[in-house]
Amino acid sequence: MYILNLIRYKNLLLIVLVQLLIRFALFEPFQIEVKLNLLGYSLLILATLCIAAAGNIINDIYDIETDTVNKPNKVIVGKSISEKTAFNLYIVLNVIGVGLGFYLSHSVGKSPFFSIFVIISAVLYVYASFLKQTPVIGNIVISLLVAMSILIVGIFDLLPVITEGNRTTQITFFRILVDYAVFAFLINLIREMVKDIEDIDGDYNAKMNTLPITIGRDRANYIALAVSLLPIAAVIYFIVTYLYKQQIAIGYFLAFILAPLIYATIKMYSATSKRHYHHISYVYKIVMLLGMLSLLLYPFILK
Repeated sequence: MYILNLIRYKNLLLIVLVQLLIRFALFEPFQIEVKLNLLGYSLLILATLCIAAAGNIINDIYDIETDTVNKPNKVIVGKSISEKTAFNLYIVLNVIGVGLGFYLSHSVGKSPFFSIFVIISAVLYVYASFLKQTPVIGNIVISLLVAMSILIVGIFDLLPVITEGNRTTQITFFRILVDYAVFAFLINLIREMVKDIEDIDGDYNAKMNTLPITIGRDRANYIALAVSLLPIAAVIYFIVTYLYKQQIAIGYFLAFILAPLIYATIKMYSATSKRHYHHISYVYKIVMLLGMLSLLLYPFILK
């Protein structure tokens, strides 16, 4: 169980869910031409999970000092699992993830795609060891990597089979993935900013240079508050532009995505304690899940 918590299995399960929904709730109902067979798609999911899990491990290794203050009851590395064992597991998972990426890139006839896995693995290490300590940049980088877990499906499953005959359809569905990737980026960006405010005490003791430490908790809260308006605006635009004739989809987006986003923004405006920010972070995590589950609505939206 310690290893499962170390790799943050709940976050990994969300990645699996999203990638399965893309394939079986978005592509298959519309008989979209894809490159990977079921085995290949399973390997893509596994590669993504291995690299993400490795990123979580190296993040925990570098966060031992801050986690001791911010969440002492959840510290695993150095207590339940030795730092050496955690680092060895990090190496093994990276080797598996990158190795599978090499195989998949060649199997779809796009050898340069292999570099995507290498770059993501390297960026996750740089993020944990350096970028996480920099104001905003670290938040943006990790949020881009979260968005990449969605886009990578389109890169390996849609782009390699584009022809003149199916170009319009393939690009249309790739743009849907881009929309969801942007949504995931914005939600994760706000959540990372909120978590920085929540963890300000431990980060300060570890001499990290996060946004709330650099400019103060109140100013950082105002910036996070401003950024929280972006997904609200994006969801409203999406509803007005694409869903105006789909009552079921409109009801879902209003009740389960827009309403929680507005709620989180209101709570952020009055947040003053670590408990408040933890609650807001949890709300955004639920919104991320509900946003991805909306993929199940596409047979109604595009009928």
